[in-house]
Amino acid sequence: METTLVVMAAGMGSRFGGLKQMTPVGPGGEFLMDFSAFDAKEAGFSKVVFVIKKEMEEDFNRIVGERVKKYIDIDYVFQTMDELPEGRVKPFGTAHAILCCRDKVTTPFAIINADDYYGKRAYVEINNFLKTAKKGEFAMVAYDLDQTTTENGTVTRGVCSVEDGYLKGIRETQGIKGYEYCEDGETVHPLPEDTIVSMNLWGFTPEIFDYLDREFKNFKETANIMKDEYLIPGVVDILIKNGEATVKVLRSPDRWYGMTYREDQEAVTAAMKELCDNGAYNGIS
Repeated sequence: METTLVVMAAGMGSRFGGLKQMTPVGPGGEFLMDFSAFDAKEAGFSKVVFVIKKEMEEDFNRIVGERVKKYIDIDYVFQTMDELPEGRVKPFGTAHAILCCRDKVTTPFAIINADDYYGKRAYVEINNFLKTAKKGEFAMVAYDLDQTTTENGTVTRGVCSVEDGYLKGIRETQGIKGYEYCEDGETVHPLPEDTIVSMNLWGFTPEIFDYLDREFKNFKETANIMKDEYLIPGVVDILIKNGEATVKVLRSPDRWYGMTYREDQEAVTAAMKELCDNGAYNGIS
């Protein structure tokens, strides 16, 4: 059974202050997605598909693609902007990015953010799941909240409700700092350190595209088309509540690393150097 890793790399990185997907963090100039692709290859994935903007293609292939394709097959999908209404500058969101992959991804697949580091175990767990997954059986690698925060500002996390190892609901929660969040600017809500959160590492079988297409039509009819985002957690939540899919939760004990803010880069670079010094990424460059 072949499996594919889809890397969502079309984001603008507005809070980071630039294209964080193309910010070197490894001792050899590697990007976070270099480490992800390397981990995917070691875990048994057959191919990596990068979702990017068309205008990024030449630079992305030169800077990232040429290096990654030395150890795993790669392909590109372009998150199109032609459906955006006049005045909107940002793409519709992560669920739309995955829907754009419909013609290129025909195997069970995992998706990740380009600017996140998930740890090696996550790819092994999700790939093992995908190789035996049946129709309507999806999965998510989850982390404890205390493994996913930053000292440099607030974050948004998918706060999960889990029962007997399966996802029962997920809520995109903004304004998380430490172990509390404040979405309305006034009311502070506490969160336990071991709150289970999603970092957008999902495993799907190809029928997800039919669901994404259906829900995208609903989104365009009901959302504030100028500012709302069409996000994967929202679609998954609908499928669970409708009884159309199950989502197995694979909890990772590893530390997540990411670059939400420019100030995060120093800590991420130090972590990647330590991993490389310990031999975890021999042969990546």
